[in-house]
Amino acid sequence: MHPSVFDTECMSRALQLARRGLYTTEPNPRVGCVLAQGQQLLGEGWHQRAGEGHAEVNALAAAGGSAQGATAYVTLEPCSHFGRTAPCCDALIRAGVSRVWVAMLDPNPLVAGKGLERLREAGIEVHCGLMEAQARSLNPGFIKRMEQSRPFVRCKLAMSLDGRTAMASGESQWITGPDARSDVQRLRARSSAIVTGVESILRDDSALTLRPEQLDMADADEVCRRQPLRVVLDSELRTPVSAKVLQGKGRALLVCAAAADPARKAMLEAAGAEIISLNRVAGGLDLDELMAELARRECNEVLLETGATLAGAAVTAGIVDELVVYMAPLLMGSDARPLLSLPIASMSQSRPLQITDLRAIGRDWRITAAPVVAGSE
Repeated sequence: MHPSVFDTECMSRALQLARRGLYTTEPNPRVGCVLAQGQQLLGEGWHQRAGEGHAEVNALAAAGGSAQGATAYVTLEPCSHFGRTAPCCDALIRAGVSRVWVAMLDPNPLVAGKGLERLREAGIEVHCGLMEAQARSLNPGFIKRMEQSRPFVRCKLAMSLDGRTAMASGESQWITGPDARSDVQRLRARSSAIVTGVESILRDDSALTLRPEQLDMADADEVCRRQPLRVVLDSELRTPVSAKVLQGKGRALLVCAAAADPARKAMLEAAGAEIISLNRVAGGLDLDELMAELARRECNEVLLETGATLAGAAVTAGIVDELVVYMAPLLMGSDARPLLSLPIASMSQSRPLQITDLRAIGRDWRITAAPVVAGSE
């Protein structure tokens, strides 16, 4: 069955609703749902936060019991298992819907087609794949965690027009303007964890927290209720006990070391940090091991905010899914520090990127790019 224009409009609306949960649903996916009868909208809803009603349940509540024979448009396959809430496919069956359009299958192995199967067994007409690409783009971290047991990693960088990130002295505040800094707060807000290196902590003393005064949105205070996990790569435990990252309010602080000195470990733990050990690899700590640990902690999207050395190591390790580069209209000169510490000796060793988005953010430009996987050019 081919979707009608109205079907596509309803799914488009469901995707808009799902985006309302962009900053609040983790570790759950962002999901929207619309109910319609003929050309009449009956109800709509979206998943707002983990532990609360899913999109389908909220849409059914908005429809007020008039869903008998209706069509449901859902951006992700209705769940078929008991988690914090009851299965959504059962709610749709009880409501008596006659048809369900689903944008994409749920990659969660606990669902993975079982929801659609249960709907079909109940005699409901089911179609899957309407606006799938748009639905997948809403939940890159959830999808990757379910399919690969790894989070989706964004590497945020700021540079001058000549590709420099800091002066030779380390001075870097502020390369970009206030609009770009507010945009970075949005990246933080949608992330499950923020990862940085100890050198950035020693140099900039960032708290790595969300700040409502820098978030240009009406519900900034609500969004900031959920603070991302803060992660510091610190192989020798050099993080000062007085660092802001230990003082600012936050979801938690995870410090990753190689061999933890007992005295330093005790001091940092007393200050509120959790210390874990990672294996050493060439160039530093094992970043893939860290990503596996963050996925185990149900982190969907990870934001890497750090300097050239760790950013280069992350690209080299192949853990970066997306680069978000803010380019400021200024020149910093040839003695300033480069964007990435990424030794490349020849063009054959260069790393191709696909630019997926380019837009002005205040006086700066934001370039979003993805590494090109070998064989996909």
